[in-house]
Amino acid sequence: MSEPKNKSQASLFELDGIPSLAQAFPLALQHVVAMIVGCVTPAIIISGVAGLSSKDSVILIQSALVVSALSTFLQLFPLGSRNGFRLGAGLPVIMGVSFAYLPSMQAIAGDFNIQTIFGAQIVGGIIAIIVGLFINKIRKFFPPLIAGTVVFTIGLSLYPTAINYMAGGVSNPNYGSWQNWLVAIFTLIVVTALNHFATGILKLASILIGIIAGYIFSSFFGMINFDAVGTAGVFQLPGILHFGVEFEISSCVAIGILFAINAIQAIGDFSATTMGGLDRQPTNPELQGAIVGYGITNILGALFGGLPTATYSQNVGIVTTTKVVNRCVLGMSATLILIAGLVPKFSAVLTTIPQCVLGGATVSVFASIAMTGMKLVTTAEMNYRNSSIVGLAAALGMGVSQASAALSTFPTWVTTIFGKSPVVIATIVAVILNIILPKDDKKRA
Repeated sequence: MSEPKNKSQASLFELDGIPSLAQAFPLALQHVVAMIVGCVTPAIIISGVAGLSSKDSVILIQSALVVSALSTFLQLFPLGSRNGFRLGAGLPVIMGVSFAYLPSMQAIAGDFNIQTIFGAQIVGGIIAIIVGLFINKIRKFFPPLIAGTVVFTIGLSLYPTAINYMAGGVSNPNYGSWQNWLVAIFTLIVVTALNHFATGILKLASILIGIIAGYIFSSFFGMINFDAVGTAGVFQLPGILHFGVEFEISSCVAIGILFAINAIQAIGDFSATTMGGLDRQPTNPELQGAIVGYGITNILGALFGGLPTATYSQNVGIVTTTKVVNRCVLGMSATLILIAGLVPKFSAVLTTIPQCVLGGATVSVFASIAMTGMKLVTTAEMNYRNSSIVGLAAALGMGVSQASAALSTFPTWVTTIFGKSPVVIATIVAVILNIILPKDDKKRA
């Protein structure tokens, strides 16, 4: 009796195994719990910056979930041959709306509108396809040192967003009130305690549980309004071009650069997945299919109102920790995400989460992003050369974005591309320095 059970259990650790529902569902739910907050939070933030109505905010969250699910399906079950050209990687990853684009999207939504974000996203998707087609020639310019510097800078750039949310959100008339800070700190304490003292699902679901706890706590201060939930429907498919698209050159350049960076960064996530779960490096067809598929799904996602997606490192961490690489397990996760996205009332409930609760929960996420970048950086020897690359790239990127008025005498497009998000400058500086600075020669020392 034990042999069939072991054989069935072993399929969890194979790409193409078909485990039982009892085995797969808890593992699938684990992935959903780990990603869903991160997936919807950028949509909630952007809807606030863009001044969307409650109805449109619900649709934006819906689209984020639906497009993330469909993008995940393509990466899990690619179109095309296994060893030839294909769309998708065929590897166990979860896709979701990426925080990497958030600083630039906030700037674009504030200066222009949400349609401009989607127009830039289409251009970015095309750039990602080009990067994917030539990935073998391009990836040498983005070793872990450079990718880590970019990720580290992204994490740093998101800290002000988290702090503003902890204070209640800049549009909130009660911004900075002690009630907002109390709720935010309570939420942060719950998340931190679970991260460091809990195990298993409680640890993996720390952010979700923290938000639930903060949500309940915030209700005692009258911070929750259910009006949007009452008017939301039970089932709804995302509409094509509900928000529309507009193309603005500087926005397209800024987002396009980020798509090129993120396409390269995806190599790190796919490599971590295969190394941690399959004990091998990803093949060139897998990487090419992954990035080309990433570009195509982002183009389609823009048409359906889904913000830019990328691989989710927290889910990569689950795969490498549990060694469960079964694509059916993650396919079930994508199914659950898709179902959640098709139910407007679920999305409407998410819009009722007070911003101070989101801030208290996501500040740890942003810190984790920065530290993930630092871990990548430290995979290289931190000699004077490499330290100079990381330090100068982060300093110039963060410095210019924090003092964007320093670019006030330049044309507006310069500020949009280089002054709104530190990632663009940090990437350009890191890549150029990595090319021109001489490698350390230990034999000369």
